[in-house]
Amino acid sequence: MGLINKMSGEASDQLSIIDKYLPIWIFLAMIIGVGSGALYPELASILDTFRIDTVSLPISVGLLWMMYPPLAKVRYEKLSKIMLPKKMLGLSLLLNWIIGPLLMFSLAWIFLFDLPEYRIGIILVGLARCIAMVLIWNHLAGGNNESSVILVAINSIFQILMYSFYAYFFVTVLSSWISGNTVVLNLSLWDVSKNVIIFLGIPILAGVITRFTLIRNKGEKWYDDIFIPKISPTAIIGLLFTIIIMFSMKGEYIFALPWDVLRIAVPLTSYFVIMFSISFLLAWALKFIYSDTITLTFTAVGNNFELAITVAIGVFGINSGEAFAAVIGPLIEVPVLIILVYLSLWLKTKLFTNEGLPILHK
Repeated sequence: MGLINKMSGEASDQLSIIDKYLPIWIFLAMIIGVGSGALYPELASILDTFRIDTVSLPISVGLLWMMYPPLAKVRYEKLSKIMLPKKMLGLSLLLNWIIGPLLMFSLAWIFLFDLPEYRIGIILVGLARCIAMVLIWNHLAGGNNESSVILVAINSIFQILMYSFYAYFFVTVLSSWISGNTVVLNLSLWDVSKNVIIFLGIPILAGVITRFTLIRNKGEKWYDDIFIPKISPTAIIGLLFTIIIMFSMKGEYIFALPWDVLRIAVPLTSYFVIMFSISFLLAWALKFIYSDTITLTFTAVGNNFELAITVAIGVFGINSGEAFAAVIGPLIEVPVLIILVYLSLWLKTKLFTNEGLPILHK
């Protein structure tokens, strides 16, 4: 906890007790989840019965609960007046749709060259750009909520249009050039669109309705000073609930196949650390303020694991190695990215002024 205690100024003041000790709560949630899944293997089957098609209702509830408070804070009435700098938009698209997919593809081949099923699962994770959890990471690290929503919306459009093509190119075409074996993927546009509608459309709609309804009835000051502070901590509860559910559904496998989990964790962890470093340092070097640096970084680092899991299960089956690798994705992403959130807050004190300007260009 020394790192957290050393954080000074605005970043530290803005953290509630829940936020300050978040790593402890996440660690406990992981233990509860894994322990529950290991002690009661039937729990995973019970939870899995609560699904619509390939969408897990318990995980969906947690994700939507987690995303609602940050999206309720967004000033939607001002979004039309917000123009993202071309530099920020261009860099975001470069990181998300060129560097990110190529990096995960490369790491999957480097670390999983002898495990084609896990390798494909990891590649599918890398192609699914984050549209859900990025909002909570951006919120916790002090990013720009409005810019985050805009970038996530743009990524969602690209995801609908590009994911099927990207999956075919990276898994079928590019991989066959390396291995000589061809894997045929059949992905429907609806599977991708459905994922975006559920995990982005629903919470945004809820945020819009909440904001305009309550401001009209109670006033903007009440909304910002009373309502938002009361619902903001519940985002962490949603996150912890999601972690417990995800880990409990795969707790048995984590104990049964620890070496496989470790093999999958290596390229994933490498990806998150490398993408964070590239994105953060590029934004800082290009004179982005801290909040924009954070927004750009976390929209590039995270992945839409729900989409990757849905595609892996739909194409290869629920018991496939591809689905297993995709499921391990969020189990690695959550603890790594919360560490990166606190690293961001520490870097703010070292690389930025109190006003959020990069010190290099002061």
